[in-house]
Amino acid sequence: MKFIVNRLNKDKFKGGLRDFFEYLDLGIENATDGDYGANIIRSVPGKNILGQWHYHELNFQMVYILEGWVKFEYQNEGVFILNKGDSVLQPPKILHREIEHSEDLMLIEVTSPAKFKSVNI
Repeated sequence: MKFIVNRLNKDKFKGGLRDFFEYLDLGIENATDGDYGANIIRSVPGKNILGQWHYHELNFQMVYILEGWVKFEYQNEGVFILNKGDSVLQPPKILHREIEHSEDLMLIEVTSPAKFKSVNI
């Protein structure tokens, strides 16, 4: 692992896995040679769609809500509204979908590995 310091630059958000979100890479992928990834994810105003059921092929996924709220549904677990300060640990390959989110949603997602396959059902 390498030591890094990453400064917030809101102009560096870019597209990613979902088109209704923008992603800001926190540099963890490079510092850990891809073993881990961390992104700040924010909603794109005006783009709030019902997400498709899917799962991720990874070892670890945690989400922490910085601003706003998001409603997720998890197979065999139910529907959860996560608000500012809430977090969720999503076990590997758990089927889930996003139902809706606030216009001001901003969250941190930490994964292992940094790059992983997402499988739509």
